[in-house]
Amino acid sequence: MTKHNIPKDHPRAHSLKIRNTMIDSYDSGILSQYGLIAHGRGEAFDYILGETTNKISLKTIRVATALLLLSNSVISVNGNSAALCSKELVNLAKLTNSKIEINLFHKSSTRAKKISQLLKNHGAMDIYGINKKFLTQIPNLKSDRKFIDKRGIFSADVIFVPLEDGDRTEFLKKMNKTVITVDLNPLSRTSIMSDISIIDNIIRVIPEMVNQSENMSNLSLDDLQKIVNKFNNQKQLQLILRFMSKRLIDLST
Repeated sequence: MTKHNIPKDHPRAHSLKIRNTMIDSYDSGILSQYGLIAHGRGEAFDYILGETTNKISLKTIRVATALLLLSNSVISVNGNSAALCSKELVNLAKLTNSKIEINLFHKSSTRAKKISQLLKNHGAMDIYGINKKFLTQIPNLKSDRKFIDKRGIFSADVIFVPLEDGDRTEFLKKMNKTVITVDLNPLSRTSIMSDISIIDNIIRVIPEMVNQSENMSNLSLDDLQKIVNKFNNQKQLQLILRFMSKRLIDLST
């Protein structure tokens, strides 16, 4: 079977199409080789979730969307998120009035420019994080993710960091930022340290956030705030772990 020849009746057809998207993104310079490894690791957790968005995650998605609508927010884009859902991320940014900033662990100006062009192809106007004269650093962070835009992440209240690494989440919190993440692993440092952790596959999450943004556009600020205030991230992580544990037990019987 060639890379682009996937039988329609293949039981893993959808997953294989996504993998092909990742390979194409690597070949085109959007994605790093390390991003391919990260995607495969995430897929393993998605199997446990049943490759569907459950009610627990839907509630978290609703809260995350409400917070984006309420706040001065930035959507942080890396190679994986750009490869998987660049169009949807641009739509979400427009609907929630969020800025978009490119931030890469394996930093490359060439790759950043390609990601920026991909986002612009889908309608993004201003892309932050690539103009060196506006960059500053997250204090004490050692990796290249420390570089952030003064006009974007540095000045924002809420940072949406889908497919994030734990280091930057930790230091963003130390900067008093509110962090929203998407992570298929509920045990990751990112999931544990974030304020809102959506445990689900980004290819399902971002389209659902777009839908939720449209549905909640007529809600008052008070109603949106009530949605956020009722949320407890630790409780949601416990619920999702119980859900995953039960699925494993059910599958083993």
